[in-house]
Amino acid sequence: MLAAVLGALGGMPGLRPAEAGEFTRRAFEGGKMDLAETEALADLLDADTASQRRQALRGLDHGIGQKADTWREKLIEALALAEAEIDFPDEGDVPVGLTGRAHQIAACLADELRAALAQSGGERLREGAVVVIAGPPNAGKSSFLNRVARREVAIVSPHAGTTRDMIEVAVDLGGYPATFIDTAGLRETADPVEQEALRRARDRASRADLVLWFEAPDAIGAPDASGDVPVWRVRNKSDLAPVPGLEGFTISALSGDGVSPLLSAMEVWLRDVFEPGESALITRARHRTALTEALSHLDEAGRQALPELFAEELRLSGRALGRISGRVDVEHVLDSIFLSFCIGK
Repeated sequence: MLAAVLGALGGMPGLRPAEAGEFTRRAFEGGKMDLAETEALADLLDADTASQRRQALRGLDHGIGQKADTWREKLIEALALAEAEIDFPDEGDVPVGLTGRAHQIAACLADELRAALAQSGGERLREGAVVVIAGPPNAGKSSFLNRVARREVAIVSPHAGTTRDMIEVAVDLGGYPATFIDTAGLRETADPVEQEALRRARDRASRADLVLWFEAPDAIGAPDASGDVPVWRVRNKSDLAPVPGLEGFTISALSGDGVSPLLSAMEVWLRDVFEPGESALITRARHRTALTEALSHLDEAGRQALPELFAEELRLSGRALGRISGRVDVEHVLDSIFLSFCIGK
């Protein structure tokens, strides 16, 4: 029925299907939304968890775009003071010391940008935490992933070396996003294909936010060094036999025993990781790049003795801030943003 209606509408003169993000792009080009707000709307459409939706809604209401405009207005004020002293040094109604006041405004603004850049949780919340399931073969890693996913996403076999390609599952834990990654069982092997799988598993674990190291009565090993990545030890197959002398969580991926306490502990961990970032302004790498550039020019401005060079650095800083809301030089990012929208949004 729906296809028939769309077909009939498509055959009428002057009517065509809307392109992906077309209505939002029109709102941006018509000045109804700034670029940061359109990104927040895209994040809202893509949000999988309550925390991601809250962050996206904050981006739509007093998000980084509006904050960047406020910062840019302060820069314009400082620039006007500096240029007044440069252009009209002999005018009687232009007070002395305007450049000094401009330096004060720029220094305060630099401190604000530094504080915003110090908050990193917004980007992590948008992407979600990465949890790598690692350990020796036959420790029950794939069985655990299937239980967390509540469907058969990984092959479970008693034979070692079954898992070679990494399998990823996005999960909502207490309203916070996490991606669980099942990896190849770590062991010594001469198989070149399995060796590559093990290399990738170790590399992914080194870049994870959390590693769940699985062990079982018939599969015990020492966790690989993961640098600064926290490692939680999980003894699996508690329905078969206890694992003596091992600290951590005790579960049975087969029966589900102990899985809920483990997931509850992970919810608490995710809340500690993400809650500070829920109020963060920066949610995309593009925002961080622009703010970093703006701060770099402000710091350079503070080192300039010549007022002309000071003013030029302020102009460059303002230009970088303008890219956040889409006021200047953003044509190259528009297509990539709007193509992520659903058709007609």
